Amino acid sequence: MMLFFAHTTKSGDIDDYLLLMRGQSDDFAPKIYIEVNEQQFAGHDLIREAQMRENTLTLHLREPAKELDGALEIVLSYAPTAENKAVVEAGAFRVLGDCLSGGNA
Repeated sequence: MMLFFAHTTKSGDIDDYLLLMRGQSDDFAPKIYIEVNEQQFAGHDLIREAQMRENTLTLHLREPAKELDGALEIVLSYAPTAENKAVVEAGAFRVLGDCLSGGNA
């Protein structure tokens, strides 16, 4: 399962992107993978909490991500339409699901 966010130019080219994926590891525990502009990192306990407010999804990481210059959270925003909100909410629950210890939506 995956959730893809992209910032595009006026001509439609992808400027920046974030790909959030869920997979199974060898021990059958769910593993979250995050790729930001070709930088990938992963872990069983990568994301501590997710918050959804208005047109933003914030991913709070358990520890600083060296791949993101030590960031402790990732804030994603999207066009504030009802359709976008429904898609992001459904995708976040499918990808993150039981991987979180807390969360807000």
